[in-house]
This record gives sequence, structure tokens and C-alpha cells, in this order.
Amino acid sequence: MPRPLDGITVVSLEHAIAAPFCTRQLADLGARVIKVERPGGGDFARDYDQRVKGQSSHFVWVNRSKESLTLDLKQAQALQVLSDLLAGADVLVQNLAPGAAERMGLAYEQLRETHPRLVVCDISGYGNDGPYRDKKAYDLLIQSEAGFLSVTGTAQEPCKSGNSIADIAAGMYAYSNILAALLQRQRTGRGSHIDVSMLEALGEWMGFPMYYAYEGAPPPQRSGAAHATIYPYGPFEAGDGRTVMLGLQNEREWKVFCEKVLLQPALASDARFATNAGRSEHREALRALILTAFQPLSAAQVIARLEEARIANAHVNTVGDMWSHPQLQARERYRSVDTPQGPVQALLPPGAHSDFEYRMEAVPAVGQHSEAILRELGRDDAAIAALRAAGAI
Repeated sequence: MPRPLDGITVVSLEHAIAAPFCTRQLADLGARVIKVERPGGGDFARDYDQRVKGQSSHFVWVNRSKESLTLDLKQAQALQVLSDLLAGADVLVQNLAPGAAERMGLAYEQLRETHPRLVVCDISGYGNDGPYRDKKAYDLLIQSEAGFLSVTGTAQEPCKSGNSIADIAAGMYAYSNILAALLQRQRTGRGSHIDVSMLEALGEWMGFPMYYAYEGAPPPQRSGAAHATIYPYGPFEAGDGRTVMLGLQNEREWKVFCEKVLLQPALASDARFATNAGRSEHREALRALILTAFQPLSAAQVIARLEEARIANAHVNTVGDMWSHPQLQARERYRSVDTPQGPVQALLPPGAHSDFEYRMEAVPAVGQHSEAILRELGRDDAAIAALRAAGAI
């Protein structure tokens, strides 16, 4: 069945995570994504590791369903190829170094006269202007700059996110902004410019702790895997050494928790624990009581009690457990995707649609589609051979 972005062509000057994550989602919805890479090695994220059949885990994750075109954009003939591509494109995405797109004549202000319907999306660490514009920005640096590290970790030490959360946030906002720009173009007939910064994207996701510390109020304290302001809400060890994650949200649940899980109904009226503020203030004393109650039980028995009491809970899984998670298996959320080194499993994008299937096609080899794309643009054998001889592709 047709997909929402069938017929949309995206040209992306991308590397690492933020821009490729954005464009992979556009490809998931049917867009043709032409990934422009450096001749030879291609996107440097291809070499981050060799964990997926000798290929990079990062690259396999964010680059399925794309076409790879190699271009040395320092050469005029390669820039001409890119210009020809843009003549038929709907979207240009780039996360090059600050100022690089402008130096190549690819800034929105330079393109809008000749490509009035083109949507141009710039993804950077700090945005296209301001005092931090030219500052280098990697995921961990943005986590630090955005205050994320100040609320993540233990009381003794801050910790970064275990995934590339700043890149992911920027990629998500680039993706949603591009969809909005394409809808706007249907109404106005004009393309537009999108300027997405990693700092602003992660800053939006930091909304709760920012408001919690509004006008100089004390910020949330780092509390490991526990909730900083709600208690009990976090990990608790059972008698078999396994950990259960649980969370209470209100006083009704606290009373039920005491009665049906801890089997200590009188605890619900203990003055120290009668409110969430009190439980948070006396969390060490309450934690000791909970661990004592859980000591005779296995994790499975604790979860059974929590389920009976309808108290929110979760297993503390490893990332490896996700490949065989019973809920994902039951909902058939995995598909086989080809790569240059053979098929791998891939998780479908979130959201099951009734009217179309996501596009789940191969991860490309470096320059795999260069010749086919050049022929579409009218280059013959001699022209392609000349580009190869010059190292332009």
C-alpha cells in the first residue's frame, strides 16, 4: 500500500547520528533518501565499532532504506552533481560542520531563489547563530551543557545517558519539523528553512527539572535509578538477588502497597510516610522496610504481589533481553533487514498503522547507488568514468 512520503526525495549530507536518525525515519515512511558520503570510507559512523556482523551498530541502526552516493564536495564537478540532485529534491538535510554548507553554496538563503520549493533542514550542536555557533558539539558535551548530567547519576557522581540522547532528540525534532514543513508547503507552495540545535532539543526534554528548579529553587537531586521526587519509585532487590522496578503515584496506591505487597497495613498510617513528601524525606528508612519485606521473596513473587495489587512494576532487563522481549515478540515488532554483510533483525518504528507498512529495506554499502543515481541525472559511461578518475565519486 502507498506510504505517506512516497514520491518525496530527500538529499542528506549527513554523518554520525542526529541527521541519519532523522532521515531514516523519513525513509521509514516511504521517502527516497539519498545519503551523500565521502568517497572511500563514507560516513565515519561506519567505523564506530564492528558489532553487527562486522559492521557498526550505530550505522546499521540509522541507515536502512537509504541509497548511498559518494561525492567529494571539494570538487566542482561533484558539487554540480549535487546541484542536479537538488533540482529534483524536496528536502535537503545537513549536519556538516558550522559554516560548511554556506561555503559550498548550500545555505537556505543561497538555494531558495533557484529551489523555491526545497525544504532545508540544518542540524547542529548550538544553532546557526549566537556565541556558541562554531563550538564543537558531541552528544556527551550537549548532555553536559544542557544540564542533563546534573540530574542523572548518583548523589556521588553524575552519569551520561547510555544512548545518544542529545543526537536522538535533535533527530526527532528535525524529523517532525520536516513533516510540518512539507504540510506547510502543500498550503503555500513554498519551501522553508529549519534550524535544529541539539542543545535546544535536549533542553525541551529537560523541561521538568528546569521548572522544578524555577527561579533559583533547588534542582532535583541525582538519585540513581530511583525517582528524584516520588517515593517509592525505583529499583528494589528481592531475596533471590534479582531487582524489581516499581512505582507508586498516589496515596491510594501507597495504602494498597502496604496492605497487599508489604503485608503491613499499619504502615500506611505511619506519620513519616503518610504523604509523598514524607516518604521522599524518609526514603532511607522506608527503603530498609521494603527490602526487609522483600527478602523472603523471589523477584517473580514480588512481581506477582505487585500485579495482584495493580501497582506499576517492571523487570530490570538488559539491552540483550529486548531482542526476545515477550511483548515485542507477541506484537511481531521485528523484521529482517539486509546489510552488506547479510540480514539482521530490526525493530519496527513505534506506531502500528492500519493503512500502510513501514519501509524496512537494506542498509547500503558505501557508494552502492552512485552509478545508478548518476545515470538518472544524465551522466553516461564516459562522464561517470571521468568522475571516478578524478576521485569525485
